[in-house]
Amino acid sequence: MLVLGLETSCDETAAAVVEDGRRVLSDVVSTQVDIHRRWGGVVPELASRNHIVQVMPVVHEALTRAEKTLDDVDLIAVTSGPGLIGALLVGLQVAKGLSLATGKPFVGANHLEGHLLAIRLLEDAPEPPFLGLVVSGGHTSLYEVKDFGHYRLVGSTRDDAAGEAYDKTARILGLPYPGGLPIDQLAQKGNPEAIRFPRALPGDNFDVSFSGLKTAVLHHVQKHGVPEGQALSDLCASFQEAVADVLSKKLVAAARRLGHKQLVLCGGVAANSRLRALCQQRAQERGLRMFLPPVRLCTDNGAMIAVAGYEAWRRGLRGDFRLAADPAWRM
Repeated sequence: MLVLGLETSCDETAAAVVEDGRRVLSDVVSTQVDIHRRWGGVVPELASRNHIVQVMPVVHEALTRAEKTLDDVDLIAVTSGPGLIGALLVGLQVAKGLSLATGKPFVGANHLEGHLLAIRLLEDAPEPPFLGLVVSGGHTSLYEVKDFGHYRLVGSTRDDAAGEAYDKTARILGLPYPGGLPIDQLAQKGNPEAIRFPRALPGDNFDVSFSGLKTAVLHHVQKHGVPEGQALSDLCASFQEAVADVLSKKLVAAARRLGHKQLVLCGGVAANSRLRALCQQRAQERGLRMFLPPVRLCTDNGAMIAVAGYEAWRRGLRGDFRLAADPAWRM
């Protein structure tokens, strides 16, 4: 079964062709980083307008690279939530238009489910049940994946998402947007023990909090000034260690208490080198198996939406032309 996946939930316009929910034939992403960098974050109206310009060329390129046409496609999967309402509408309306023009069925896919199921594109992918941590600019959520389509939220952020904390910290330090990559690169040359930033572990549960960490960075800079050179690398390493320490501890603690042996780390921040390494290390120390998608599948992409749409179709879900975008869709 060939699935064309469309993703326009935020600031990436993406399309992919995936076979049987497991094999990627093509995966094309057009990023908007240069458009939003000057503003220090995503501007929803600019994102929506750029999706309109890019979406059909991206779809065409995905089909071309897969050496397929729309006639070969069996199903169109599209992100219908959560995300920015205007951005979601672009992808959803394109999916409806393609379905109407070709007679091919379409189905709405949940963006977070896409991140969780991107791991299915690994050759040695885990089968449910497993525990999945979704870490991105807008979400930091821990899910029990009991089966495809059966998810239970067991922990989340109480304030800033991890990716949001990275972006705000980068802004405080005068680093470019998005903040994840420049902080990670600087942190690799720094001392993670140089500054003891706070670890928020709220209560005997699996929630996390990052607003206090971001504020601690701000207070440090207000007191000592914006660092340069090695001092900047040390600060970035100390900040990054605080994020990775909290997330890896919560993930492993949840796995042990809930009885899971398989762990998945996914979402844009799952591309972070220290978070990947520390999760892997702590999982191995406790006899748990950690699954990490390749970096290209951590950020938003059409392939993960094709997988989520494929699994939704197998569960009997169908799209119709009344399907609306849901910017706050909970799994």
